[in-house]
Amino acid sequence: MESPLALYRRYRPETFAEVIGQDHVTEPLRAALAGNRVNHAYLFSGPRGCGKTTSARILARALNCVQAPVADPCGECDSCRELARGGPGSIDVIEIDAASHNGVDDARDLREKAYFAPVRDRYKVYIIDEAHMVTPQAFNALLKLVEEPPPHLRFIFATTEPEKVIATIRSRTHHYPFRLIPPRLLTTYLSELCEKERVTIEPAALPLVVRAGAGSARDTLSVLDQLMGGAGPDGITYALASGLLGYTPDTLLDEVVDAFAAGDGSAVFGVVDKVIETGQDPRRFTEDLLRRLRDLVIVSAVPDAPATGLIDIAEDAAERLVSQAARFGPADLSRAADLVATGLTEMRGATAPRLLLELICARILLPGADHSTDGVMARLDRLERRMTISGGDPSPAPRVAEPTVVEPVRPAASQPSVPHPVPDPGPDPGPAAVAETPAVETPDGEPVPAAVPASGPTTTPAGSTLTLVDVRRLWPDIVEATKQRRRLTWIYLTQQAQVVAVDVATLTLAFTNAGARDSFDSGGSAEIVRQAAIDVVGHDWQIQTIVDPGAEPEASRPTDRAAEPPAQPPDQPPARPTVGQQLGQSPASEPSVADAPDWARSDETAEVGQPSPSASASAREAIAPTRQGGSRDDASEPGDTDGGARPDDTDAESSGLDGAQLLQDALGAQVIEEIPHS
Repeated sequence: MESPLALYRRYRPETFAEVIGQDHVTEPLRAALAGNRVNHAYLFSGPRGCGKTTSARILARALNCVQAPVADPCGECDSCRELARGGPGSIDVIEIDAASHNGVDDARDLREKAYFAPVRDRYKVYIIDEAHMVTPQAFNALLKLVEEPPPHLRFIFATTEPEKVIATIRSRTHHYPFRLIPPRLLTTYLSELCEKERVTIEPAALPLVVRAGAGSARDTLSVLDQLMGGAGPDGITYALASGLLGYTPDTLLDEVVDAFAAGDGSAVFGVVDKVIETGQDPRRFTEDLLRRLRDLVIVSAVPDAPATGLIDIAEDAAERLVSQAARFGPADLSRAADLVATGLTEMRGATAPRLLLELICARILLPGADHSTDGVMARLDRLERRMTISGGDPSPAPRVAEPTVVEPVRPAASQPSVPHPVPDPGPDPGPAAVAETPAVETPDGEPVPAAVPASGPTTTPAGSTLTLVDVRRLWPDIVEATKQRRRLTWIYLTQQAQVVAVDVATLTLAFTNAGARDSFDSGGSAEIVRQAAIDVVGHDWQIQTIVDPGAEPEASRPTDRAAEPPAQPPDQPPARPTVGQQLGQSPASEPSVADAPDWARSDETAEVGQPSPSASASAREAIAPTRQGGSRDDASEPGDTDGGARPDDTDAESSGLDGAQLLQDALGAQVIEEIPHS
């Protein structure tokens, strides 16, 4: 039993009505045939396998049909049967392959035979295929015959490169350009052929066959014929089509797209490793990834694109694409597609395609390294998605009792900058006071609120959930945002603090020492952190601080009190701590004076958390009688005509306070040990 003919031969069209996807050509030709206005020479051009030679045969059948002039051949006369599918051919219709008959001698031989009349039919028709292969000299030899042929002669040139046909020949012909067949039309046509052949095919496999055919009817039917030959009892499945045609499976594309959306570099490079280990071509994978990103870009702009047929995918994949597109921003998708398209161009002829594929993936994962407009827009897309995840700005929620933060005010130039202690507020009398936060005692004896337990996730009113792990993942972005507002706050957060607990209303930070915590609270840094969290995460937390020496790095943790520097001699004023000492830093890492907030310095040399020099001098003058047993006049500075006393100064005699209490009120200091004066 003989094998059947190939599909493209068995289903070759026999009339213009059967030609698909070329209505712009077939309709004018049918009108010309029906009206008996046929030209003596035609030029059919277009991609391979789109119907040029087939249409030339149909035109020859219609010209020689006994019922001519007619738009479509009857299929019953001798000429129609001879030129039908599987027919022996007609002696008056001569097909010439120009690839092997392209010289001057071949043109001269054709010219001599063309003047003889047809044997039986009305016209002698010459179909010259691959006409662009004819040399210019041969075309010039045919020019006179094509320009002024005898009445019984008709020429039909078919070519994929019409620009190679010399202009003098093109000007003597009617040019009809053929086009590639649209994918949706090919999909419908293939379904009908499978029904005729009684072969089942999965809907997901049809787009792969159409894609492999690249718009060519002949190539598409060849691919389908191959799949039919290898199909089993289940027919043509998606697995069979993707494996035989070499396309990347949808599951692998879904995996890499989901990894890009989550910023999971481990998963992305794991997919690349799978591509190489399974023997797939990295170039084909990159091309398939670009096609998937193209579909996602369209779905992001037109959510109903799969339903309207704007993109050609199976119905079961439509929901998956819509879900994936929602996880990206438009700028993020466009940037990723541009990077893949550029990388695909670079991969042509590359000796290390895997390396280039990994570099493409790395660029997509790191928009922060891209300082172009696309990179900035991609980062904005990611920030918007984070705000969407966190649920936006929540409304204020009940809070547990917490210390009141008083905004410091910069003193006037004529007033000394003497800070006043802020009393500890009692529990909030509101409903939240029922759940009063217990206090814990730090190593220096100072009671502080205990950390809020992080046993459960934070749920915003909008329905979003943030756990302590989520906040710690976003914490580097929050810290970076504070750097743009106040550099000193950024120094506190990077070197002295860490997140220890979070709930719906409060974000708790642990500091390595009480001095850093007090400077952070009194300097308004908590508000800076709150605003940064709103900008980055979209959640409004109240910032609570505690002291936790365990949060300090081992290298910078203080040892015992014996390692402290010796006390100052009694005849010298107490040394004022620098910014780095207040923050628990080494001198090498001290922040500059310029980094201190405005409220903390009244002149160019004031340090953070310290009063101005005039206030310090006034405090020393007030303390001098107590420590040395002398009078106020003994402590007057040179140049003071009133003995150093000032109307707004506080001294131990007028206030009735002892030295330790006066230090507490004037400087906010605590006396640890008093050394008697000899």
